[in-house]
Amino acid sequence: MKRQLRIAILTAGRFHVLDLARELHALGHTVKFYSFVPKARAVGFGLPESCHVNLVPYLLPLLAWQVKVPNLGAALRERALWWALNRAVIHTLEPCDVVIGMSGIYLEALTYARQKYGARIVLERGSKHILAQDEILARLPGAERPSAQVIERELAGYEIADVISIPSSHALDSFARDPKAFQKCVVNPYGVDLMSFPMQKKPGKALQPTFLFVGVWSLQKGCDLLIEAMKQLPKARLIHVGDIGDCAFPAGNERIRHIDKVDQKELSGIYAQANAFVLASRQDGFGMVLGQALASGLPIVCTQDTGGFDLCHTAALTERIRVVPSNDVNALAAGMRQVAECLLFGSPFAELTEADRQTLNWSAYGSRYSDNLEKLLK
Repeated sequence: MKRQLRIAILTAGRFHVLDLARELHALGHTVKFYSFVPKARAVGFGLPESCHVNLVPYLLPLLAWQVKVPNLGAALRERALWWALNRAVIHTLEPCDVVIGMSGIYLEALTYARQKYGARIVLERGSKHILAQDEILARLPGAERPSAQVIERELAGYEIADVISIPSSHALDSFARDPKAFQKCVVNPYGVDLMSFPMQKKPGKALQPTFLFVGVWSLQKGCDLLIEAMKQLPKARLIHVGDIGDCAFPAGNERIRHIDKVDQKELSGIYAQANAFVLASRQDGFGMVLGQALASGLPIVCTQDTGGFDLCHTAALTERIRVVPSNDVNALAAGMRQVAECLLFGSPFAELTEADRQTLNWSAYGSRYSDNLEKLLK
């Protein structure tokens, strides 16, 4: 590390920024993690107690509202939560050189950090440009779109940021419509906990290859396309893990199995039941599940709008990644068929070494992030 920085990370829940906080601390930076994540849970994910700043006392009525009556005035509660989060951070914020905030949530606290401490602002945006995201969702009847207020806050965040940190090259492409914001973007694909996703035993021939999809069963995730693609692969099976969203699940289809959402620690055993992974999203800033699958040794089939290209760190990883056009059933089915045939004839994929896997971990992500901060502050 070239320079020790005082870094404030502003979030609501855990997201990927808890992993970021842990890794930046490990690199020698002084990190404060502001959130309503309980200390015991944050420490359980490796965050030192000294990094944790508890915002729960400032948010208790709103959190109780969210837990007790989640469907009552959801939009109003969301606005109130944003306001309370910003006020809580402003009240507790310590001197910092850099402030990292989740886009759409934090505006006032970021501005305060700049005015009070001269902090540089890094905005964490996990998806495409908000206007591009809204256009995609607008084309899907029944899909939930961002509200006008969300769009307004996102655009305001792009304006005040010194850097916009995004996880994929396809998300970067969506910012081309906004030249000023585009110039601020830095791409850094998210990591994966290698301990939670160990390398699975190398499979033999798979006469009935099993694909795995982890995530909300929804139109945004392209699950309607996945159902149609499975019709073109009569010998394949599919396991879905996660909640059921706005796309009807094909109940009664013996080749498509549903498992309710499980804790991340239980996912490794489910990855072991699959031969390959598939993610058919129409828009997904970065599919963190792709890194989990690759770390487990599974080949993946994903669309252009998932971040698969950004995980081609090594030759062995690149060989396991099939990227197909988004919103194209035939292309999705062809990619899945290609992987299925490879598995059928003995999985000719190159050996995945520990060095390959290390390029996927959170430590590598944190090191890249630290380097980017060094460039920002020069």
